[in-house]
Amino acid sequence: MADIAPPAGDYLVRSEGAVHAGTHLLIDFWDASDLDDIAVAEAALREAALACGATILHVHVHSFSENGGISGVAVLAESHISVHTWPEIGYAAFDVFMCGRCEPRDAIPVFRRRYRPGREAVEERRRGVVG
Repeated sequence: MADIAPPAGDYLVRSEGAVHAGTHLLIDFWDASDLDDIAVAEAALREAALACGATILHVHVHSFSENGGISGVAVLAESHISVHTWPEIGYAAFDVFMCGRCEPRDAIPVFRRRYRPGREAVEERRRGVVG
């Protein structure tokens, strides 16, 4: 496969000699707090996006009345951040996918401060590696 020379000024990520579409984090929190608070979810999405250097296009958060769980997404010029919570088991799942000069890892301290997990796991993957 021939090397692909991406155009200057794009949103691709260049690090450690590689070019890729973006960095994708999967963040799991257990024994977390405020998982049924819609205001916390919206504030966390907005704060995390800004901490990462992203441009917020739209934020939508929905609360499920039957169990208090919340699903929310921040649509970004640089991709997205989402949250899904299960208060009945103390669990929250975050999805942070960003391209360009954003730093998705900067969302983690925001989520920690907002949700105070007892335990967490973070997986990272480069998406769309070129070449």
